[in-house]
Amino acid sequence: MAGLREVSLRFLRDLFAFDQAHPLLFTQFYFWAFFAIVLAFLCVFKNKVLLRNAFLFFVSLFFYYKTSGLFLMLLGFVIVYNYLAGLLLPHCKRAFWRGTVVALSVVVDLSLLCYYKYAYFITDVLNNLFGTSFVVKDWIATWGNSVVGSGAFSVDSIFLPVGISFFIFQAISYVVDVSRGVSVTETSKHKYGIKPVRNFLDFGFYLSFFPQLVAGPIVRAKEFIPQLRKPFFLGRTQFGFAVFWILNGLAKKLVLSDYLAVNFCDRVFENPLLYTGFENLTALFGYSLQVYADFSGYTDIATGVAMLMGFYLPKNFNSPYKAKNAGEFWKRWHISLSKWLQDYLYIPLGGNRNGTFGSYAIILGIAFLASALAGSWWVFGSVLVLTVIVACLIAFKKSWRKELISDINRMDTMLLGGLWHGASWNFMIWGGLNGLGMLIYRFWASCNAYFKVLVIGLITAAFGALKYFFEAPVFNMFFWWTVIISFGALVGMIFHKVRKGKAVSWISGAWSVLMTFIFITFTRLFFRSGSNLDPAEANEKAWSTAKNMVNQIGGQWDWSLVPQMAWQHRSIILVFVVGMLIHWLPDNFKRRYRIWFAKMPLALMVLACMAAIFIICQFITADLQSFIYFQF
Repeated sequence: MAGLREVSLRFLRDLFAFDQAHPLLFTQFYFWAFFAIVLAFLCVFKNKVLLRNAFLFFVSLFFYYKTSGLFLMLLGFVIVYNYLAGLLLPHCKRAFWRGTVVALSVVVDLSLLCYYKYAYFITDVLNNLFGTSFVVKDWIATWGNSVVGSGAFSVDSIFLPVGISFFIFQAISYVVDVSRGVSVTETSKHKYGIKPVRNFLDFGFYLSFFPQLVAGPIVRAKEFIPQLRKPFFLGRTQFGFAVFWILNGLAKKLVLSDYLAVNFCDRVFENPLLYTGFENLTALFGYSLQVYADFSGYTDIATGVAMLMGFYLPKNFNSPYKAKNAGEFWKRWHISLSKWLQDYLYIPLGGNRNGTFGSYAIILGIAFLASALAGSWWVFGSVLVLTVIVACLIAFKKSWRKELISDINRMDTMLLGGLWHGASWNFMIWGGLNGLGMLIYRFWASCNAYFKVLVIGLITAAFGALKYFFEAPVFNMFFWWTVIISFGALVGMIFHKVRKGKAVSWISGAWSVLMTFIFITFTRLFFRSGSNLDPAEANEKAWSTAKNMVNQIGGQWDWSLVPQMAWQHRSIILVFVVGMLIHWLPDNFKRRYRIWFAKMPLALMVLACMAAIFIICQFITADLQSFIYFQF
């Protein structure tokens, strides 16, 4: 009897304890057992709105504890602080005091984000600038140990709390939108302006709703708060859609993302020099599919789980690899973040209307940081000169003013979007490349077919000369890439000349999708190199990985070995090809099979679920992989 009691106590202790090595994931059986219990309780008081919201709030806190342990206290602080800020705003009758409350709230929220996410980054910058040797120490953990009187917290390094970027951005959007709702008149309401949430449990539930808490989407209060006051409803069709999204997300994560990561991509990125240029290039394209399947897979599962509880999350992905240019890609990828950056950064900076002090300060500040990390000031000097030239053109060339201002604000937004993803200069490069891709496309779209051929021909010749005289792998890689683009531009000019109508339009669209996918995949080189790293060594190791991969891809290939290597990695290539073909299926076709699944008879749906789960289980690896965006 005593042994049974001891086993039971150990089981309960393990059930409610935080295990850093095994956080609560959507891909674990434990999560689905947890979720089944949550649904069972919801069935008991589903129409008692206050009780339901309070229950789900505490369930969400438990979920975050099982995911992040004592960082639950950080989430609790963010909830309480921003709730009080929202309550205070309606009492601020003057714009100055409202602005002060909003500014203070944003500063506190971003300070927490900077402390946990950018401490090593900022320390590296200071040490490089002043020759100091500061060492990062977790002072909040030190204070916590002094309060509890034990060594509960590690003080030697700062760990990034899971999902901190998402709930911090969501908290900022709430306070700003409450301010907008208070400051406008009845005849001029801001589209995102809201009234503050009076009930603390409702606000806590909004900010901590567990399906989207740790990896988004970033939910606006105006989209979610009204759902808290509605009784539970789950129709037969909604149930079918929810089940579909859950299975779809699990298949993306386990069949595509984890399979590519564990069996190939992670190995190559870990040590690119052990693999050939062909294998490095295959891993790079594989990672493009991996990161999409991982992140959109999480969103699909979160959407389905929320729907089963009667809540609806905003769409976060819209077949991003169907985009025809970099700007369109960011309207399809991580849509909630793109809209957040647009509404709370791009537009406040001036958008396409006017430039502000921040427009120039951001781009110069990031160039300064990059130069400080690199220990070389040519980057800052070049950007400074370019910024002065652009500022002069804006001042004296009125016909170009709107376009140039818009370009600066776009570049600022993408640079800060890159830094949001991680504290290393690889993420700055990644964000800058995406911004540059947008600007280049805007210029490219304004050119006629003949001028395009001339411009890309000159660029190709320039890279060819650099390749010939310097023999650097990076020049070789860019030379062949521009050769491909030149071919497309030449064919486009010919088609433009003969005017073939719809056939030309279809081919041109497919070519644009392919070129955009190649460009986005190339930028992933810097994104992946900066991921999954200890912040203390992120900058150095990330740059080394990216440089080694470029050297391998742009180096000399032994083409006689390519067929042999392709056959050796045939399963990886097959999974990639199948995944991309499914991704590129027409939207109408995808919509039809979703509806077909949602409306199929319940018995048939059960059989389909069993078959899908059986297939998915064949791809599960021994050690389940965390979702990639948990680290952001």
